[in-house]
Amino acid sequence: MRLQRPVLFATATATAAATLLATPNGAAADPAPRPPTREAADRTPSDRAARTAESTTDRALASPVTELTGGTRGYPREQVLAPDPENPADKSLKLGLTPYHAIAPKLNALQRLGDRVSVEIAGRSAGGHRLYLVTVTAPESVRQARAQERMRDLIENAPREAAKDPAIKAAYKTPVFFNNNIHGNEWEGTDAALKLIERLAKAKDKATTGLLARHRVYFNVTANPDGRIAGTRANAGGFDLNRDFVTASQPEVRAMRQIAIDKQPAVMVDLHGYVNGTLIEPTTPPHGENYEYDLFLKNTYANALGMESAVNGLGYTPEKDGVEPAQIPFRDQEEGWDDWPPIFTPQYMPFHGTIAAHTVEFPMAVNNDEYDELPVAELRRRSAINVDIAGAAMTATLDYARTHRTSLIADQIEVFRRGATGAAQVPVSPSTVPGVPGIGPEDVYTADFPRAYVIPSGRGQRSAPAAGRLVDHLLANDVQVRRAAKDFGLGGKVYPKGSYVIDMHQPKRGMANVMLADGRDISDKVSVMYDISGWSLGRLWGATVEPVRTTRLSVPSHAVHEAARVGHVAPGGNLRLRLDDAREIAALNSLLADGVAVRRAADGSAIVPASARAKATALAKKYDVAFDATRATGTAPLHRVRVAAAVTPGELFALREMNFDVTAVSTATLNAGFDWSKADVLFASAGLDHQGLNATARAALDGFLARKGLVGRGATGAALNAAADLLAVKPVEGNGDANGVVRVVNSAGGVTAGAPDHSFVYAPMWFTNLGSSVRVEQSYASGNPLVSGHWRALEDGTGGPAQAAGRASVVSGPRVVLFGTEPLFRDHPKGEFPQLARALLTVS
Repeated sequence: MRLQRPVLFATATATAAATLLATPNGAAADPAPRPPTREAADRTPSDRAARTAESTTDRALASPVTELTGGTRGYPREQVLAPDPENPADKSLKLGLTPYHAIAPKLNALQRLGDRVSVEIAGRSAGGHRLYLVTVTAPESVRQARAQERMRDLIENAPREAAKDPAIKAAYKTPVFFNNNIHGNEWEGTDAALKLIERLAKAKDKATTGLLARHRVYFNVTANPDGRIAGTRANAGGFDLNRDFVTASQPEVRAMRQIAIDKQPAVMVDLHGYVNGTLIEPTTPPHGENYEYDLFLKNTYANALGMESAVNGLGYTPEKDGVEPAQIPFRDQEEGWDDWPPIFTPQYMPFHGTIAAHTVEFPMAVNNDEYDELPVAELRRRSAINVDIAGAAMTATLDYARTHRTSLIADQIEVFRRGATGAAQVPVSPSTVPGVPGIGPEDVYTADFPRAYVIPSGRGQRSAPAAGRLVDHLLANDVQVRRAAKDFGLGGKVYPKGSYVIDMHQPKRGMANVMLADGRDISDKVSVMYDISGWSLGRLWGATVEPVRTTRLSVPSHAVHEAARVGHVAPGGNLRLRLDDAREIAALNSLLADGVAVRRAADGSAIVPASARAKATALAKKYDVAFDATRATGTAPLHRVRVAAAVTPGELFALREMNFDVTAVSTATLNAGFDWSKADVLFASAGLDHQGLNATARAALDGFLARKGLVGRGATGAALNAAADLLAVKPVEGNGDANGVVRVVNSAGGVTAGAPDHSFVYAPMWFTNLGSSVRVEQSYASGNPLVSGHWRALEDGTGGPAQAAGRASVVSGPRVVLFGTEPLFRDHPKGEFPQLARALLTVS
């Protein structure tokens, strides 16, 4: 979380501007130059790109958020980077590109070229590799760097004053950000960035010196070093980092989030591959409704034209090189490449003030089958073209930033002004965004912002741990949160002291709303979506979140920088631990791992004996959960559950967040021989095909399922249940492209006791023809269960939300629980996690 920055008034920055403009390069030297910092020797070998999922989860959960505040040190910020061991297995080498182990020496050499290049460590990847943030700018003294920080702060937190401040107009160094290699096997952005850094470090022409005097240019050299080394799209934890921004489960994404907050780029480009011809955003509808889309489209389209011209101007042709002309989806396509969800880097950055954000997909495929099948010479020819095209796109972006610097600053200020004052969004139209062709009603998306959100909280509140987690997540995303000093009334309802209030008159209202709002059902807007269409933290993270629509907001409150702790332990007697939150599940599993005799209560909670009070005290502090006093002794004992998991990386990560003892399995691992005596339950959702097992593996699995338990999710889980003839149900698959937030009805007790009344679906499923021993744990709500997302019926009228309405979404029976929902999807729907945990505890 970033510390609250003080708001500075216009007169202070005027002095700073005079200082910045006093020298030819826009900066004065420090009284005494500082020698480069020598980094401590790196103990993490670069050839460990893909470690076990367990270790990557541990590191990701423990990884601190790196502060990249710019106000305490001047530029350059040079350091000597310790080298990584040479790794001949690095997948970049075959393409003639820069292997990860060569990046640190290259950055050391670039810093020695002069006084423009600085290198900082923004964090570490899930696999332990350094994340390099390079800044290229004209030198700044400490005083000048602090002045830049004050101006940046003024732009965000006092935008009306910033708009009138001549110092900002004259001297603010407008930030530009290039994000490279977020998909590990889309390599070339890194190499293009290193070439551009070198050119900017050496160039003496007027355009370059002017650019660096009035801009800071930031490069995330490789956002995914694990994948770069291993030749995988995902990081060492198995996550697609360009789907993680709303959740930020991975350390690489948290590092990029902090760059966005601390550097506040006005322009950014995220470099990818491979689409031929080169694809350059802006996108097709639907457009994120929480953006100030008129300002965003104006700048993003104009910069896209410049990039298109630069890419096509390189002279590559389909006939000679196999390179098609560049394309801009907003102009050239009708749908299918949208900017709706904030899970992608360019769709997340606008909420921190970026007003021109692009995915650029260079054209020549060199990964996957091409990597394995094409001759090395052809791969290197293609990679060289991609590096050239990536460099052209970055250079054109710098040209746009240089020539539009004044309007970029003004538009970024306007984004924050609208948020802070509660001003209405401006719908896009040919009159509001002149010069952008093809704007029509299909491009108009605006949000209905409430006046505030309230998150009720306090000791005794059922969702207190979830409320704290959600508040900390909002704060980590730079959303301003206040806490009520006493009971208060708002919107006709009374809330208790300690509740959290998110005033929507704040600079980053878009960020607050995109996370907390329900979202929208866009099923009738477009026929297909690129990725997920619903994600509401207000509905899926377990906390109670209530929008308030009132004209006046007057709540005695104070700003908070972290959620209040709610963990406590009752002073005497047995203890009761709710199991309604993932943190409570984690605490339970820790107790069971330590051999504590925990018993299940009739209401599904856990009864902890008084003798374990010391352990409970430590866990209450660690997980911020409450152990309440109880006279109950519990019924059945609970035991440590050993889970064999054929699941997605996100599910595996979530299971380990909850401290389950998990062993990953698959068709291949079972065929190789698996000791089922080391497992108590199988959780199957992906990567396990009963028909693909050899006779020995199939017999061993069937024997295990006859004795133990199965938790299944989706088509894989349902197929395994049918193959083993366990639970008498008929699974019905909905539209495979459907996803979003749905309303559900939970049964009392059992797996879904205390669960939220919303869930998440992706390729939803429901169950019919239920046998006599089948219990319905949860059903889709009647009517249209979809709250937000995209879920259409198939062409034959089946598979839609109307067919799912009222049907069972989670069912159970002896030793089996089947889910038609996605309770652990990409580690995101935190409030749904306990359903899966209870299922594992029940069937085992």
